[in-house]
Amino acid sequence: MIRKRIDPVIFFVSLGLVAFGVVMVFSASHILALDRYGDAFHFVKRHVLWAALGFACMLAISQMDPQHLRKIAYPLLIASVLALLMVFAPGIGKEAGGARRWVMLGPFSFQPAEAAKVGLVIFLAHCLALKGERLNHWLYGFLPPVGFAGIILALMLIQPDLGTATLTAAVVGVLLYLAGARPFHLGVCALATGFVLAGMVVFAPWRMKRIFAFWDPFAAAKGAGYQLIQSLLAIARGGLPGLGLGEGKQKLFYLPEPHTDFIYAVVGEELGLIGALCVAAAFLFLLWRGFQIAARCEDFFSALLAAGVTFLVAAQGFLNMAVATGLLPTTGIPLPLISIGGSSLVFTLISLGLLISVESSQHAARQPGPGSPLDAAAGWISRARKPIFRRRARS
Repeated sequence: MIRKRIDPVIFFVSLGLVAFGVVMVFSASHILALDRYGDAFHFVKRHVLWAALGFACMLAISQMDPQHLRKIAYPLLIASVLALLMVFAPGIGKEAGGARRWVMLGPFSFQPAEAAKVGLVIFLAHCLALKGERLNHWLYGFLPPVGFAGIILALMLIQPDLGTATLTAAVVGVLLYLAGARPFHLGVCALATGFVLAGMVVFAPWRMKRIFAFWDPFAAAKGAGYQLIQSLLAIARGGLPGLGLGEGKQKLFYLPEPHTDFIYAVVGEELGLIGALCVAAAFLFLLWRGFQIAARCEDFFSALLAAGVTFLVAAQGFLNMAVATGLLPTTGIPLPLISIGGSSLVFTLISLGLLISVESSQHAARQPGPGSPLDAAAGWISRARKPIFRRRARS
């Protein structure tokens, strides 16, 4: 077996973010872990184990030919549906905080929605690459992939997991757009999705409280607005340089679960605006690099796969940061590669492994010369949506 090259940009940025995450998880959780479990390293030890598993999966997948994934695209979709159904199985599914999002695997818990997101991206990349020009047909081209995606989204909403469902819906929309779907079809789909998501908010009192708390968190300072207020206080205390690593105060039983969804607030308090912007820049760099790889793909499936996994990781990162800074309502979305969370960390690294696999396959296949259009990342969207590109990609 010939070993493929590992894209150094994706690998070292991922490694750097995970290493940074280990440090921040320990800083954010050691007092909490000592109080709950009598072991200051309780959370960080679990995080390191999941990170090791994630990197092993990432390196293994990076050596795969992405075209082999097309053969299992439909089985992956079926497996994603079955995994999401398992959370409702008695004795297997685990309920916490009023939601059934976890499956118990011995002493470990597993969140099927994290796997389903990646499986759906692979399936859609395969399906949309096959559709080609037929995607313009509403009944035979556009509706089938949207319908399959709708099943995944519905199962996420039933758990309920509105944050993950919203993120996944955004990824589906981006892939449909890049594949060349008609704007009218996309508009109808976006409108229908918006009505469903709005209904999930309006008819759920606790979600409405979060919306009201988003507009005025201090009006519900002891209720739905508490997390956001503590997050904003942490970021405000950090200022430009931060209080120093380990010197944060809001993590001391003020900010709930600071090592998970609101770890970005701990970053802002201890490392200041400078540290927070560096984290945002790292995700922006991953986004740029991923779309650069997608722009260089001559195979349409690989291009959609690279764009899909890139947007999935980057969008989740920016969504988490927006929640922590009060730009979006509170939702349970972890910060990829940094927050503690085994399923999220492992499948984020698997996504980046897929991106490396696409890049290494394209690198081995092409011999770009000076001025080659394959070296230009700009114009990916317009290039991907041109019918001539789709015809060349399918040939």
